Amino acid sequence: MTVLLTSLTDVVDRPAVTVGSDTLHRGELLSAAAAVAAQVSGASAVAIDATATIETVVATVGCLLAGVPAVPLPPDSGPTERAHILADSGAQLLLGTQIEGVSMPAVQVDVRAAAPAPSTEPDPASAALIMYTSGTTGAPKGVVLSRRAIAASLDGLADAWQWTADDTLVHGLPLFHVHGLVLGVIGALRHGSPLIHTVRPKPPAYAAAGGTLYFGVPTVWSRVCADESSARALTSARLLVSGSAPLPTPVFGRLADLTGHEPIERYGMSETVITVSTRADGERRPGWVGVPIAGVSSRLRDDAGHDVEHDGESVGHLQITGSTLFDGYLNNRSKTESEFTADGWFKTGDMAVIGPDGFHRIVGRESVDLIKSGGYRIGAGEVEHALRAHPAVAEAAVIGVPDADLGQRIVAYVVGDEVTEGELSDFVASTLSVHKRPREIRRVESLPRNAMGKVQKRLLRTENDN
Repeated sequence: MTVLLTSLTDVVDRPAVTVGSDTLHRGELLSAAAAVAAQVSGASAVAIDATATIETVVATVGCLLAGVPAVPLPPDSGPTERAHILADSGAQLLLGTQIEGVSMPAVQVDVRAAAPAPSTEPDPASAALIMYTSGTTGAPKGVVLSRRAIAASLDGLADAWQWTADDTLVHGLPLFHVHGLVLGVIGALRHGSPLIHTVRPKPPAYAAAGGTLYFGVPTVWSRVCADESSARALTSARLLVSGSAPLPTPVFGRLADLTGHEPIERYGMSETVITVSTRADGERRPGWVGVPIAGVSSRLRDDAGHDVEHDGESVGHLQITGSTLFDGYLNNRSKTESEFTADGWFKTGDMAVIGPDGFHRIVGRESVDLIKSGGYRIGAGEVEHALRAHPAVAEAAVIGVPDADLGQRIVAYVVGDEVTEGELSDFVASTLSVHKRPREIRRVESLPRNAMGKVQKRLLRTENDN
């Protein structure tokens, strides 16, 4: 479809979005967003103070109606990061409350405002969002996502998840990431499913929402499993989706036992939106993220650029092509060009294995998760997956540290019950190749994570260097 927000003009008196205690019907959302569109029309880009509020939804929809790129600004961003995003994006105004230290004009979003919607749909090839990456290897980069790319991913997920207007989507994820904003807001508006945003993803709020389709990150699902009554309330749901980080096998199993639903796992990144997923009508395998969605193709390459066998064991560099890819990094042509192969495939930076049946398993980032030990190439993710299968392990993170003999040795950080280092190392060796066992295991109270639940391994590496 060429219209990105397909559902807004259909059945305008049907609820469109609820955030906390605030609800807007489709007609109300369209009118309020149209008022925002009139305010931002002609701007080169507009920043949004992306708090978990109904104002953020109205602001985002307003920018989409106007055809003005929206720049979601994380509310917890520090002054340096915030200044970089605002300057690099070329944002000309800020939708939301004035932020201390930000000199550009701030425009309050009035959810009661009303204006006629624009009569024309912006060009599908035009930029819809500029999403800034986490900046783990430098200053955050602006990922330019077109309306067409977003629509392609959302439509591919509608096919994979059988997502329709009959669903009610529930989540409490941040509104400045692909998961919470693109899938969780724009996806609901494109497919016509009412959205209930719980502000925070607390188990009782999920249980009380009465939805059919739920989004969460592994930390959310772990907490749901720890609250048995809330988990059992989700038995009436149709689909539970986990993403943004690997879902531990014990959480997968516990969630299935309590709710009756094996969760969907999927894979994507800011530059590609969501590209790979298990399917509502297919197998859901713990630790595996499924097959490419419609319009997307994937492949594995070795360091020399040769094909890697799809045998479910061989690790390779994951590359993606298809209709969901971003347009490039804003103001950074050289970086954009370096991330594509000569024949136009995007180099995700992730290491993966693909089975004969096309199922994908992500084993980690090549920059931090590819461990070269004793002449072997080992994905940290597969060792973590093996560790989390042990009943005493709640969480695990694996890194490679310099070793005079091996080149790198495998070090595991583990959260869980008392268990000996030798027992865990032997457990991994019994499920994977012996050379993949951790040489050192460090017990910790918790792992450092970002807002989306991803482990910040650079902090573990820093700790190891000190």
